[in-house]
Amino acid sequence: MDSAEYERKTAARFATFDQDGNGYIDREDFSAAAAALLAEFGTTARSDKGQALYSGAEAFWQGMAGIADVDGDQRVNREEFVTGAVKRLRDNPQRFAEIARPFLHAVIAISAEDGGTGVTPRAAERVLRVLGVGADVAGQVAFALDADGDGLIGEDEILTAFALYYTTAEPDLPGA
Repeated sequence: MDSAEYERKTAARFATFDQDGNGYIDREDFSAAAAALLAEFGTTARSDKGQALYSGAEAFWQGMAGIADVDGDQRVNREEFVTGAVKRLRDNPQRFAEIARPFLHAVIAISAEDGGTGVTPRAAERVLRVLGVGADVAGQVAFALDADGDGLIGEDEILTAFALYYTTAEPDLPGA
């Protein structure tokens, strides 16, 4: 895939972070995502899991801003996101996974059944829908994440898939 095609796909993925659709990613987008996930899974913000999710969202925002907010305005516009992902993360997708790890770990904690270490494909589908993935695609993606077919998606599988989705051409979703 050429660089222009990669940049186009990365720009399309920007929309999944821009929760309020205002054209840039900021701290409020990460807080909104956390609040929506807490509501979806019936977890209170003041609980340990709720606090961990908000802390993870803040850490994710700080990592994103550190990589992509080149003008220092505490917002990441589409161009900054594309440039940050392309120039800084394409050669090392695991770096992106590491800035997302605290958030994803907390998402797993609130979406795992009975305090488990992985999430079911159905729970992953709910998470994806809350984060803006279309219902028709969310189910396909969630079930594909359970590559070993054991009924659970572990943290390492989630981190790897997350990093690859945002920093490489694959996996690709329709319209992305």
